[in-house]
Amino acid sequence: MTSPVVLAAGVPGSVSAAITDLAGRPVVLVEVDPSTRRGALDADAGATLALAADAALDARLPLVGVVASSGADVHAGVAALHGWGTAARSFARCSGVVPILIAVTGPTLSGPALLLGMADVVVMTEAASAYVVGPGAVASFTGEQVEPLSLGGPGVHTAQTGVAAAVTDDEDGALELLASVLAHLPDHCDAEPPTWPTSDPLDRLTPEAGDVLPASTSGSYDVLDVARAVADEGEVLELWGAWAPNLVTALATVGGRAVGIVANQPLALAGSIDISASQKGARFVGLCDAFNVPLLTLVDTSGFFPGKDREWRGMIRHGAQLVAAYARATVPRICVVLRKAYGGAYIVMDSKTMGNDLCLAWPTAELAVMGARQAAGVLHRRAGPEVRAAKEAEYAATLLNPWTAAERGYVDAVIHPADTRRAVVNGLEMLRSKREDLPRRAHDNLPL
Repeated sequence: MTSPVVLAAGVPGSVSAAITDLAGRPVVLVEVDPSTRRGALDADAGATLALAADAALDARLPLVGVVASSGADVHAGVAALHGWGTAARSFARCSGVVPILIAVTGPTLSGPALLLGMADVVVMTEAASAYVVGPGAVASFTGEQVEPLSLGGPGVHTAQTGVAAAVTDDEDGALELLASVLAHLPDHCDAEPPTWPTSDPLDRLTPEAGDVLPASTSGSYDVLDVARAVADEGEVLELWGAWAPNLVTALATVGGRAVGIVANQPLALAGSIDISASQKGARFVGLCDAFNVPLLTLVDTSGFFPGKDREWRGMIRHGAQLVAAYARATVPRICVVLRKAYGGAYIVMDSKTMGNDLCLAWPTAELAVMGARQAAGVLHRRAGPEVRAAKEAEYAATLLNPWTAAERGYVDAVIHPADTRRAVVNGLEMLRSKREDLPRRAHDNLPL
């Protein structure tokens, strides 16, 4: 595109929109200018936001926003609220049809902040903040004095809430990162993701992937090292890295094809799954499934993280989000069990019974209800230490291995770690033409 096509050019206010290029990709770019009434949204501004979203939907182009807004314009009264509501409805119509990517560059309050929760990927700058209810109202209602950055700064939204996938220094850096995300996504849900040229051999061996495993089964390692070994040129774009670090979500290419990687991270909580990890994984799986990005799941989890607090906060309901996301996903799905795969958490991590297309396991994989020590303690709790130790060794030898699962069809192949990249490349090629017929219904009612 040689020059931008400006939309609603004559409409005054804080919002502008245009069809333009982002790193060579045509997008609908909508910007909220904080220099105009601090980015306040009146009825016209809300209408321009809605127009941009509608244009993205009609043209089947990604919707990219640059946002800094003080919320609804008080001077405009209730019309400003209706303008924002119109924009929110148009954003909702875009969801799952075209990618929605937003860069937050300054304070973003109230209704505009809720738009961030409707985006697929949000990046914040160091100067940004976002909250629905500001420090003044917090102090008035609760008596607690809180600063804007501690209420909704980039540190809060990357590590605590998961609203932001990453933080950059400035707007240029934010748009550059969003362009990198977009490079892995298609323009719309009916298109395939772009393919990348690569000189990385498709049959490259990956002995370094297996080398990262420690000698002790309770030792930790960085699962990103395994992901980098499989990915083209070792390049992995991790998103939401500071939020729920016990689960990795990342974009990469394998054999030139975009993939979404979901992996348990043994460096945090031993790779167990808690509420935030389930939410994070479910959101990412949904993103990949919406835009035809195959999923590669790397499994090493000891189970769901226990605790009264987590159960009271809804571990059942939130844990089901990851179950639902995988169960409804129709994109090609490859699962590789690296080490521990215990209990319900193993099933949740895209096991064969959850519907994956190809389940691979390393020889170090342990697929079972629980570890050998825990199993011996449950099954032989009245026996003496020597008997329990013998039963623990027997359990480990007979059940904690991938071949037992392979005999029952729960694992398609046991592979050497050095063959992981080659096996994934072959699997993606085999699944290239995968298509599924979806049931005729408005939508499911599984947990949000």
